[in-house]
Amino acid sequence: MTLKIYNSLSGEKETFTPIHDNSVGMYVCGPTVYSNVHLGNVRTFMSFDFIYRSLVHLGYKVRYVRNITDAGHLTDDGDVNNDRFVKQSRLEKLEPMEIVQKYTVDFHKVLEVFNLLPPTIEPTATGHILEQIELTQKLIEKGFAYESKGSVYFDVLEYNSRGLNYGELSRRNIEELFANTRDLDGQSEKKNPQDFALWKAASPAHIMRWNSPWGEGFPGWHLECTAMSTKYLGERFDIHGGGMDLKFPHHECEVAQGKACNGVTPVNYWMHANMLTMNGQRMSKSTGNYILPMELVSGSNEFFEKPFHPTIVRFNFMQAHYRSVLDISNEAMVASEKGFQRLMEAMKVLFNSNFPAAEVSSFDLKVWKEKCYTALTDDFNSPILIAHLFEAVNFIFKLKDGKETITENDLQELKTLMSDFVFDVLGLQNIEENNNEKLDQTLQVLIDLRNQARKSKNFDLSDQIRDRLLAEGIELKDGREGTSYSIS
Repeated sequence: MTLKIYNSLSGEKETFTPIHDNSVGMYVCGPTVYSNVHLGNVRTFMSFDFIYRSLVHLGYKVRYVRNITDAGHLTDDGDVNNDRFVKQSRLEKLEPMEIVQKYTVDFHKVLEVFNLLPPTIEPTATGHILEQIELTQKLIEKGFAYESKGSVYFDVLEYNSRGLNYGELSRRNIEELFANTRDLDGQSEKKNPQDFALWKAASPAHIMRWNSPWGEGFPGWHLECTAMSTKYLGERFDIHGGGMDLKFPHHECEVAQGKACNGVTPVNYWMHANMLTMNGQRMSKSTGNYILPMELVSGSNEFFEKPFHPTIVRFNFMQAHYRSVLDISNEAMVASEKGFQRLMEAMKVLFNSNFPAAEVSSFDLKVWKEKCYTALTDDFNSPILIAHLFEAVNFIFKLKDGKETITENDLQELKTLMSDFVFDVLGLQNIEENNNEKLDQTLQVLIDLRNQARKSKNFDLSDQIRDRLLAEGIELKDGREGTSYSIS
């Protein structure tokens, strides 16, 4: 079937035509590892994990690149004290690279708990400083960038004066951008308010710094992704993904950098996952409407009546299209748990029951298979795919009760298709089969969270984790070799 992808650049679904036959180059903006990965991030990465799995299932060879931002993530081009790594290192009294290591480990652990496949390449910003300096030099040579007081900025007006269009991805015009520019520290260094940093001069107090032709400094956030994506996927590649919040300015700047540097549109299909809300409201630490991924799994929160297994959470997330806002609530999670249990029960019946031989199938497998693939190839429509899977679930239970019939050939194909869609494409797991392994992984994450709480002297939280686990019959034991657990 023809694969259709919604392209944020055109605002339409387009037929997917890879640059190289049967091969896909996909880059997804990864985490900025200065704090624990939050649930909204998990939703974004899970969406692209589903897309990755779907592409592989459809027969493509995929090079999936997802970066780690471990330097230079300024929320604006002004005060370098807004560097998130510097702020967090001061807060936790750790070196910036200790912060990076701590939260990179947390990121990988959390994604493993939710059964996300690792990317084929996971580059880091600090590992590609040389490439970023070379790109900056190239942009200066081409007249698209200029040096000012040890920093280098991309010249947006110069870019537009050459018939290019800064704002094409986010559909903003240059006049609107200039009108909405905030007055930030460091703006006096720029020719134009909307010029963005390619390289930023480090102040004497700035810890993360590298030598460059313009003095000691650190890379601009937007340049990092251009350097890493083009190094591993080429000057033009198939898919670039990320959260909706990155469309402007981050992805807009990537488009401009790619076109200015290499003379070609860097990406054919821009894909953006939508946001996650909870109880109908945006998740925010400041309002208290906020929960970490493992707090949802452990039940250590005030919003959900009990813990929910990671694969239940994944099933819930898959019931919304990646471009739709997903709202989570206790009621929605309980409903997802019931639906998942019915799906898994049907899988047991399908694989463990002996059905009487039949000459004719009462279930039109060919039509059902086509509907499933139509959903999958229609911009990766996971909720419609799941709806079709439950058509098969209803048939399986009727088959069990002797109310439907199926031929041996159709039965074997149904088993293959259901296994492929449920486990390989949607990435769900049978809880019973993986119970011990997943329990170990989940408890280790909780132990790590408790250790972090104790280290930061948050003894109320560390005691709460211990006591909640004890109430469920799981006793944590602290010893010289670390923390272990026993189940009564």
